[in-house]
Amino acid sequence: MRFREAERRERGEAIVPMINVVFLLLIFFLMTATIAPHAPFEVVPPASDADEAEVREVTVFLSAEGAVAASGVEGTDPDAWAASGAFEGATVLLRADASAKASDLVRLVTRIEMAGAEAVSVATAPR
Repeated sequence: MRFREAERRERGEAIVPMINVVFLLLIFFLMTATIAPHAPFEVVPPASDADEAEVREVTVFLSAEGAVAASGVEGTDPDAWAASGAFEGATVLLRADASAKASDLVRLVTRIEMAGAEAVSVATAPR
């Protein structure tokens, strides 16, 4: 009696060892990375009876054409923002397009400051 030889299927590449290496590298980088810089020394803040001050952060966007929008604030008119008190005591991050006019940027920062913002920062990209 003659038996047929079983067909040999081609085995694909083993992916399990590669997955193991990726997880080992992930664990290594997570264990050796510094998430936040260490403080040079420990500081104990003074005690206060006042309630914790709420820090509000608002992001304002300025397009190349001069269009304005803000996250968490209704409307697109900076003068209406001042009337609504949306920026009163807030820290504002301004994300302006690189090709936006400087005059539009200055006008917008002035309006935000007049609306009562505590601080205005302009987001930039490294060169």
